[in-house]
Amino acid sequence: MARAQNGLSPFNITALALGLAFLYLPIVILVIYSFNASRLVTVWGGWSLRWYSEFFNDRAMLEAGWMSLRVAVASATIATLLGTLAAVALSRGERFRGRTLFSGMLYAPMVMPEVITGLSLLLLFVALNAERGFWTVTIAHTTLTMCFVAVVVQSRLGALDRSLEEAAMDLGCPPIKTFFTITLPLIAPAIASGFVLAFTLSLDDLILASFTTGPGATTLPIRIYSEIRLGVKPEINAVCTILIAVVAIGLVAASLTAKLSGGQRSSAPIGAQL
Repeated sequence: MARAQNGLSPFNITALALGLAFLYLPIVILVIYSFNASRLVTVWGGWSLRWYSEFFNDRAMLEAGWMSLRVAVASATIATLLGTLAAVALSRGERFRGRTLFSGMLYAPMVMPEVITGLSLLLLFVALNAERGFWTVTIAHTTLTMCFVAVVVQSRLGALDRSLEEAAMDLGCPPIKTFFTITLPLIAPAIASGFVLAFTLSLDDLILASFTTGPGATTLPIRIYSEIRLGVKPEINAVCTILIAVVAIGLVAASLTAKLSGGQRSSAPIGAQL
């Protein structure tokens, strides 16, 4: 009876196991077969780092990976800045004319199909006669990821105890200083989470990049897609494993940063921050 009340019934355990297997078993198989010595991706030929060596000697793949990394860092940084400012304006700013329209336009890319967003941006860049390349892909990814950052930061601001900010201002702290000394440290974990989410979405995007890229600005997903149309090579498994490792390291780093910053804030009195 106690086990059923705690939600640990055999049915729940089975459903959880099947769900986790459905989500992560293909990834585990991909990682294992990235160490396959055989040229055939479906035939196991023993353990080997051969395909990782092939990847690091593939100049075109390395250039595509470097391009994806640059775009992801740039777009995630811009999206984090703009998304945080938008979330603060919606959560802490007074009601202004056009607030509903601003909020709808901010969150529209989240629900709009990427094909429509990519085509719209392509038509915009063509109308502006802009040369498509690194910056057009960065703008496209920023447009997509900014709304996700805004959602994460706004949810944190909504759960924040505003009495801390009010107490700081009652003690004579100006609003801007209050934001940087009280609000910003409290929402720092959400900002870090938003950055990692934006970075991951940018690193993984194929549709927007395919619409807005140009010669010499091929991202890694586009390169992988062009390769697998001719057949899946074991080198692709190695590339995907490296991407999984990069994202996992980013998530762990963001989690550790959030825990460390949370511990420092809890040990420091509010008066010392002012």
